[in-house]
Amino acid sequence: PQTRSLIRRFHPADDAAIEGLLQSPIHEERLLALLLLVERYRRGTPEARDRAFALYVRNFERINNWDLVDASAEHVVGPHGVGRAQLLRWARSPHLWTRRIAIVSTLHSIRAGRFGDTLAVAAALLQDPEDLLHKATGWMLREVGKRDPAVLEAFLRRHHRKMPRTMLRYAIERFPESRRKAWLRGTAR
Repeated sequence: PQTRSLIRRFHPADDAAIEGLLQSPIHEERLLALLLLVERYRRGTPEARDRAFALYVRNFERINNWDLVDASAEHVVGPHGVGRAQLLRWARSPHLWTRRIAIVSTLHSIRAGRFGDTLAVAAALLQDPEDLLHKATGWMLREVGKRDPAVLEAFLRRHHRKMPRTMLRYAIERFPESRRKAWLRGTAR
């Protein structure tokens, strides 16, 4: 909350200030930089949005914690119209947080009722070794299921046997208990 309260004080910040904050070893300074980019994207002209997106992508390696990704990817990458091919390239990145950006940024599309990118990236992340990716992917799948349970169930029918347990648990978290248990046992139809 204290970091978020600084947005009003420092918005609008120029690229150099934001980039300087992104280079900081202090987590909260990087968070402030990302929140300033989110604000720029929300309020900015198309040109300002393009600059915010470019600055964000240029600094993927500095976006290096789950909360930094979760506070920003949906709001900067999501609305920028990144194509599925690019999201899938990011999903194959050796950088854990770039992979998380790929899936979390699709929350913007989910909220708009479009699920194709989320499902494609989720399928690409089925074999990912990182638990933090399993959680994020399961979360996005759960968000799809909140809006269209049939779409989530169709994805689960195709992939549940290959899904890491954490991903499956997050995806089915809102299901009735009997349905959750059936998916966990592998007996759901």
